[in-house]
Amino acid sequence: MGLTSKKVLLLAIVVAVVLFVGTVWLWPRLSRRNWRAVSGRVGLLLVTQVTLFACVGLAANRSFGFYASWADLFGQETGQGVVVDHNAHGPDGGPLQVLDTRKVSKTGGGRPEIGGQIQKIAVTGTTTHIATPAYVYLPPEYFQAQYRTRTFPAAVVLTGYPGTAEALVDKLHYPRTARDLAKQGRMQPMILVMMRPTVAPPRDTECVDVPGGPQTETFFAKDLPEAVSGHYRVNRAPGSWGVIGDSTGGYCALKFALHHPSVYAAAVGLSAYYKAPVDPTTGDLFHDDKQLRNRADLMWFLKHTPAPDTSLLVTSSKVGENNYKSTLKFIDAVKANGRTRVSSIILDSGGHNFNTWRREIPESLSWLSGRLTAG
Repeated sequence: MGLTSKKVLLLAIVVAVVLFVGTVWLWPRLSRRNWRAVSGRVGLLLVTQVTLFACVGLAANRSFGFYASWADLFGQETGQGVVVDHNAHGPDGGPLQVLDTRKVSKTGGGRPEIGGQIQKIAVTGTTTHIATPAYVYLPPEYFQAQYRTRTFPAAVVLTGYPGTAEALVDKLHYPRTARDLAKQGRMQPMILVMMRPTVAPPRDTECVDVPGGPQTETFFAKDLPEAVSGHYRVNRAPGSWGVIGDSTGGYCALKFALHHPSVYAAAVGLSAYYKAPVDPTTGDLFHDDKQLRNRADLMWFLKHTPAPDTSLLVTSSKVGENNYKSTLKFIDAVKANGRTRVSSIILDSGGHNFNTWRREIPESLSWLSGRLTAG
């Protein structure tokens, strides 16, 4: 049974209830003061507490999508295998291969020209040789006859760290939200490429081109757009790509737009931070390269480099987010920069969690859509 399955959570709850009842039932028998009785009380309390914490952890993981599997939880997910799709273009399937398809929602819209479609893909960077899975949302218009010659804008959607790409579909509801907003006329139809920034698991590269390591920034700035544009009807003109992410993904999104404005015309950082941390999950990202370290600090970048022609949206909340003050400073830095444009969503309250981001995603997608061009 998988880490995120309902059966595992229910089993943990049942075990916790049984242990609680057993503790209450056996407590009188263990009330003596000999070492066996004391050991029994300690053991029952310890096992019951551990089981209760396991229930809470499993429930939180199902809600927020921290880890996708047991291997992911214990840092053993290192495989980067790619399944060959024999219907794909080219003799070897090319850098992007479609692995599976599914509809956007369980009820209604079974036909892609009505409800859109989600495709699970595998991408291999032709420059970086990074291989990673992703999900692609194709809007209903993509399959409709009157749009058969149209090209669409695209947006990369990123999780936090460690995150799961599935959470972008099932928990944050990006495809369903994009479809509904387009139907309401609040955004144009867009292709969404949904994935996590952790392309070299379990390492958190903070979307940095690590010297002698994963070239993550190059993958997102060059390989991914090229692979997606080569497979789908994405507009290839400047101003056609955007990027949005939460937490670590938000930091990466802002960095991509600032560093590569010719690729990403707009970026949204949901609960983002503005400087790459260095900790046990990242390892040595910069190898004493001061210039690389400075470029990864977005405040430094804004103050010491020419203003890039791109648009940014940042979000925070006055109560519940620890990035509120740094977000205000970032906004001031962008405004002082001149050419770069900045907008914000500031909630009165909201924590660093899915519930807060679900409140911000509709307006963020509408904002992003308004800054991208279709063909």
